[in-house]
Amino acid sequence: MTDRIFLNRLAVFGYHGLLPEEARLGQRFFISLEVRMDLRPAGTGDAFDKTVSYATLAEIAHEIATMRRFEMIEALAEAIAGDILGRFPAIDSIVVKVEKPSAPIPFPLDSAAIEIERFRHG
Repeated sequence: MTDRIFLNRLAVFGYHGLLPEEARLGQRFFISLEVRMDLRPAGTGDAFDKTVSYATLAEIAHEIATMRRFEMIEALAEAIAGDILGRFPAIDSIVVKVEKPSAPIPFPLDSAAIEIERFRHG
């Protein structure tokens, strides 16, 4: 059994992208996380210390997305996944989705996005 903690569409303003304008002007991104871990100890014991705070997950993702610059949103997602897995041994795996609503694509679209899944082992 795998339980999940979700963080949906955290809005951040960052300077990620290949184009010089993206580095200079910045733009909004949305970050979603799906953290997989056993939540039974937290639920049965009503114990905050047996889970991972979604506020902390949001803080980590926000800090990485706003304090660092990446040319590729794939690299942003990797940095978030690696940091979170490194900090919390109870997490079995994580899915990170990064949406770029203002991607420089000359066609109407809601956003361009990538999603990665990383496991603690393997």
